[in-house]
Amino acid sequence: MTKALFLDRDGIINVDNGYVYQAQNFQFFDAIFPLCQRFQDAGFLIIVVTNQSGIGRGYYSSEQFLQLNEWMVEQFNDKGIKISDTYFCPHHPNHGEGEYRTACSCRKPNPGMFQQAQKKYQIDMHSSVMIGDRMSDMKASEAAGVAHRFLLLNSKHQPDDSATYQTITQLEDAADLFFEAG
Repeated sequence: MTKALFLDRDGIINVDNGYVYQAQNFQFFDAIFPLCQRFQDAGFLIIVVTNQSGIGRGYYSSEQFLQLNEWMVEQFNDKGIKISDTYFCPHHPNHGEGEYRTACSCRKPNPGMFQQAQKKYQIDMHSSVMIGDRMSDMKASEAAGVAHRFLLLNSKHQPDDSATYQTITQLEDAADLFFEAG
């Protein structure tokens, strides 16, 4: 079976400037590329799992998100890193408009995006890793059976009292902790 590095997007791959949907507003974290390279070199698929309620709220369209995602994937490709897939949830149970106003199984903290990836790629969730910056990332990945979870601490989102994940202060700490423990 395959192992995967699951990444949240906003706050992990790029600076979370709120509802980013244009390349000119997308600022990569420098550490994301060496982190992904390290996991890719170890045989991990790289999969992005991201809530994108900005679509459901009417701030931008699915097409605009997909255009930005294609550009983002190209930036990784240019550095020799393959993003195997991106899963996104456009829904929001309270603030979505029309068909997007729904409580779905794909919006984190629900595990739907992880389960879709697991089924498509035959992923061994026990050998896989999740890096996120919100408790919803930790809860969704835990519910999906991802054994190794890292919460990047930042000023916007702080951990709860759960002990089912490790906290980190820099992206590269996740790789160091994971590979040193292995």
